[in-house]
Amino acid sequence: MLGVSELSLRIKRKFQEDSEMQDLWVRGEVSNLTNHRSGHIYFTLKDEKSQIQCVVFRWYAKRLRFRPEAGMKILVFGSVDTYEFRSQYQLQVLSVRPDGIGELYRAFEELKARLASEGLFDEAHKRPLPRYPSTVAVVSSPDGAVIHDIINVARRRYP
Repeated sequence: MLGVSELSLRIKRKFQEDSEMQDLWVRGEVSNLTNHRSGHIYFTLKDEKSQIQCVVFRWYAKRLRFRPEAGMKILVFGSVDTYEFRSQYQLQVLSVRPDGIGELYRAFEELKARLASEGLFDEAHKRPLPRYPSTVAVVSSPDGAVIHDIINVARRRYP
């Protein structure tokens, strides 16, 4: 019988021992980019059908000649590994190259330009925010950490 940690370690070793999971070039579009205070860079690389979590550890992040941004199409070089704590596989990125502007980003920019041409971003349409809002909308999963964090902070600041 295995413990969860031992199973997770076995899975990690399988990825590390499989040469087809090492030294890969992967193309995709960047989303959910986070430059963590630790110096690591986290993002999701996706295409039309799938997505994979990616991490650029601090040591490699400092040496990147190109910084990815959300919506960009990029080529990354790295190896598949697991984050043992969550038993989640991810691509550990060693190098990043640009590969053009992503389709989702392009569509977003086109929509923004169309709405701007309709005058929807003009100052005349904007209303001032109240100093103390009576209602706040949060778009989140009902059991996600985000909604609980927001509720806890609001209760702490405005008892």
